[in-house]
Amino acid sequence: MSHRFSRRPLRPMGAALTLALLAATLSACDTGGLKPLKDAGPYAPVGVKTSEASVDGLLVGHRLMAAGEYELALKAYYRAAAHQGMTVDTLSAIGSAKLRLGRLGQAESDLRKAIKIEDDFVPAWNNLGVVLMETGQYGEAERVFRTAYALDSGQSAEIRDNLRLALAKLENPAYIPEDESDFVLVRRGTGEYLILAR
Repeated sequence: MSHRFSRRPLRPMGAALTLALLAATLSACDTGGLKPLKDAGPYAPVGVKTSEASVDGLLVGHRLMAAGEYELALKAYYRAAAHQGMTVDTLSAIGSAKLRLGRLGQAESDLRKAIKIEDDFVPAWNNLGVVLMETGQYGEAERVFRTAYALDSGQSAEIRDNLRLALAKLENPAYIPEDESDFVLVRRGTGEYLILAR
């Protein structure tokens, strides 16, 4: 028994379909651009730079504070503390973020710990003064601002203004500044104290 094949003429394929089929055929044969490693072995390739520093959590936190993103800043500061340890910078930053979030008791505790680590750290003294003013402890706040001002040698206008406002509040507890956020937080910067977001 013989089989007969139909001798119908083949329809011409479109140019696009022909190119697609050709590309699919070639890509099936392609190695994906990977070249075999010389003496590869079963281990991962060497040459990956693991020593590159990750983004500094303190820097990220400072930028978030400046943007008014206090909760995210606090998380960045905690990441910095996990990497660097509870240093005077990380504790002061954490305390400042908590102050902005209204967690005054926690902020006070963190800032006092920062001062115990480094008792001449001006930002921690200043920011502790702000917490004390917020909690109505005007007498201690004035002493704390005075300490910050003395340690700073009177160079920061912001710390001087904080001290002036604390003195006015101490003399007249009913004194209400025009802007409730007149007290300024500061942090350590490159050779100077930088104002944190109000």
